[in-house]
Amino acid sequence: MKLSLKKIAKLVGGNVIGNDSLTIEGINSLDAAVQGQISFFADRKFEGSLRKTKATAIIASDQILFFKGPQVVVSNPELAYAKVASIFAPPVPRYPGVSEQAVLHDSACIGKDVSIYPSVYVGEEASIGDDVILFPGVFIGDRVRIGNGTVVYPNVTILQDCYIGHNVVIHAGTVIGSDGFGFVRDGAVSVKIPQVGTVRIDDDVEIGANSCIDRAAFGKTWIKRGVKTDNFVHVAHNVVIGEDTIVVAQVGISGTVHIGNQVIIGGQVGISDHVEIGDRVMIGSQSGVPKSIPSGKVVSGTPAMPHRLWLKTSAIIKRLPKFNEQLRDLEKRVAEMEKEFSKE
Repeated sequence: MKLSLKKIAKLVGGNVIGNDSLTIEGINSLDAAVQGQISFFADRKFEGSLRKTKATAIIASDQILFFKGPQVVVSNPELAYAKVASIFAPPVPRYPGVSEQAVLHDSACIGKDVSIYPSVYVGEEASIGDDVILFPGVFIGDRVRIGNGTVVYPNVTILQDCYIGHNVVIHAGTVIGSDGFGFVRDGAVSVKIPQVGTVRIDDDVEIGANSCIDRAAFGKTWIKRGVKTDNFVHVAHNVVIGEDTIVVAQVGISGTVHIGNQVIIGGQVGISDHVEIGDRVMIGSQSGVPKSIPSGKVVSGTPAMPHRLWLKTSAIIKRLPKFNEQLRDLEKRVAEMEKEFSKE
């Protein structure tokens, strides 16, 4: 694909400084870009790369005087970069139609223009929407419903009765609808609680690779519209994740947690069961969340606390050995003073 800078600027709501008729054939980083490609500059620490780049044009928030090529000036270069990259990104590869080596139950309903690779299994009364892509090794259980335009990458398992919305992306190795972890102790024995609920994933969700979303004990585990999760995320039974929330890698969310809209959860966060996280909360990486957090709060640490307090606390931690030495010295001096006073 080739686009003029003028058209690119129109797509991202920017203005061109320089020759807007130049043709762009791709997008790349400042270091890797070549003639005919566009790059973006959003952080001053990459100024050295900008001075050496071979990119024909750049996307920036302000005019860069030392860059002699055309510039597309926008308010948010990273957002503009994402939009332009989506234009030049190669399409998802499609198998032509339904492979004869796929196994589809006679009662399954298959939509139009689907792409079903070899070694796919689609179960009884499952429903596959239009333009869906199912890569090799995908297992679709009985009565699963998948909406239009969804892409399911290799070796994904979606177990019985789960619902997947429109334009969902599920990356390789993920399991949706496995049993929630529910057991009751009978003396020394763990007695399983049957997990008879399901999983609902709404439209425009993206699930990272090798993640696990457990079915509910009753009702549903619910991932709402626009949620994006990274790789190796575990969502336990009956969890609800609100719209447009972002969950970074290696997060563990315990059962019956309710997470609001537009929440950002950093990597390796652990959230205890039955906790409620309000809208627009931000949780720093490696935090432990043992109790509910009101809307709009920014927290970090274990246990999670207001972020600024955590910064002060973590700064003190590395000084604790010195404080300990000073305390021991004070204790020693006090003991010596008490000894002298007792002689009098």
